[in-house]
Amino acid sequence: MARPEAEAEIHPLKAREAPASPGSGARDAEKEAGGGAQPGRLSQWRTAAFFLSLYLCLGVAFAFSFVIPCPVRPASRTAWSRAYDDAVAYAFLGAGDADGDRVQDLFVAFQAGPGSRNASGADHGSCSGGGFATPCAFLAAHSGTNGSTLWERPVAQELLLMDCSVEHGGSPACLIIGNPASIALLDLETGQTRWNEAVNFGANATVLSPLLKIPDIDKDGVPDFLVFAATGEEIKSFFYSGTFGTQMKFSGSLHLPGLIGHLLHVTKSGAHYILFYTAKALFAYSLKELYHMAVGPASPALATLKEDANWEMAILHKARQVPLASSGDIQYVTKMTEKSGSHILVARSAMLELVNGQQLNSLWVVDVPHILREPVLGAFGPDEIAVAIESRVSHDTKKVTIMEGSSGIIKWEVELLSEMQSPKPATLTTVDRRSIFLFWGLYQDERNETGSWHGSRQQRLYLFHPSLPTVLLELSNSTEPIVAFEGLLFERSRHACYVLLAGPQVGSSPGRVVLSKRKLKEDIFSSHVIWLNQMPQDTDQNVRDYFHRMRFRTFG
Repeated sequence: MARPEAEAEIHPLKAREAPASPGSGARDAEKEAGGGAQPGRLSQWRTAAFFLSLYLCLGVAFAFSFVIPCPVRPASRTAWSRAYDDAVAYAFLGAGDADGDRVQDLFVAFQAGPGSRNASGADHGSCSGGGFATPCAFLAAHSGTNGSTLWERPVAQELLLMDCSVEHGGSPACLIIGNPASIALLDLETGQTRWNEAVNFGANATVLSPLLKIPDIDKDGVPDFLVFAATGEEIKSFFYSGTFGTQMKFSGSLHLPGLIGHLLHVTKSGAHYILFYTAKALFAYSLKELYHMAVGPASPALATLKEDANWEMAILHKARQVPLASSGDIQYVTKMTEKSGSHILVARSAMLELVNGQQLNSLWVVDVPHILREPVLGAFGPDEIAVAIESRVSHDTKKVTIMEGSSGIIKWEVELLSEMQSPKPATLTTVDRRSIFLFWGLYQDERNETGSWHGSRQQRLYLFHPSLPTVLLELSNSTEPIVAFEGLLFERSRHACYVLLAGPQVGSSPGRVVLSKRKLKEDIFSSHVIWLNQMPQDTDQNVRDYFHRMRFRTFG
């Protein structure tokens, strides 16, 4: 008798033809009625869902690739200039994104009359339309991409003070103090006035620069402002609301004969101090103390303002004087960084001193005879703060010195022929966390036999980077008086340029004021390579290529 398995192999279809067992018909009918169709229908739904998801993904990819355009980065001109005739310039140069294209735009202030026209031939507008006599002060915004005028308007009869790094309601703004006595806030995107308030600094008062942005004292959610004005030897402090520009209570006063300048310093504990300096001394007053002088002891805002225990111990209380180890006339005081507790650099007539920003003790003192201009900060080594300072060597020669910020050790120096009125150096940070240094003068190998200038009033711009300490690049020249000079990154971590504002300054006879921007990499192509050790270590073109490949870095 054959086994069932063998029978199945010999007659494979026989099992399908076997008679149905009892009850199998009912089960088959149940499957046909719907029970057997469920797995097939579920499979169809799964297939449909798969293809629907696939088509959806392909549609999204297609839309982002072809239909929705990618953001177009503005095409920036490598160089441009804009001129104002019959005008004089204020020593102010601001930057910010006014047109929302993520490229920094430029803000300049000048004084002009009715006959003054810009390079495009467009009229500045009317001084009388702004309520001022002719000539009056104008503020103009120029596109960083091509120099076109974004807006331009009269802002004051005479400009006393200006700060275009202010924010109001989340938008960039410019705070202006002008004559007749008024304080105004302008929207940098449109140039329109957000608020304008009359002020009274007193008869024959001189408004002192800079104005200070301080914490929100009146608790309306907007930072406030502090302005100082001098009447003789008396210094008055004026507190203004950042929301509407209204003055808060009364003003306080200090007796500081021969005041040169002031700056705001924040300690690590969050206490705000104002450092005042005269030729002979450095003074420190807490913001809390100044506000107490202005409004009295009853103000609830005093409870929110701090004083630093370390500073209060170090300051000579009666005179509020900060003890210093150096001697000579104080010329400049600056902070080494914008961080809380930053060290403080004091530049005297023949010395530099670094003061600990938390303990107020002296860290180092270095002899630097005949300091010419305010020190400029950069980085010589990776993330190492360096100080670039210019000092007078003779009547027509200056020395540019770069020293290590932590120790005062000189890292590099060069002598240049120079006029007294050349602008201070500028720095830009590179991706290797060092800086390029830009400064004006005339390298001594380029003078004639008598040691005088080749051209009348000619100044040349030089570039130095610590990675090539024996090389200077000569970039360009200028024969016009330079009112303001800055190195800027017009886009985040790229588009490195330098900006010049040249022409007659306020107080001089009117003439042509020129604002110009030049891309650094373009000038590097045509630069002249100077070997400081007189022994070239590479070809000039390789040096240019090296500098051209440099990339830059934006902080924050």
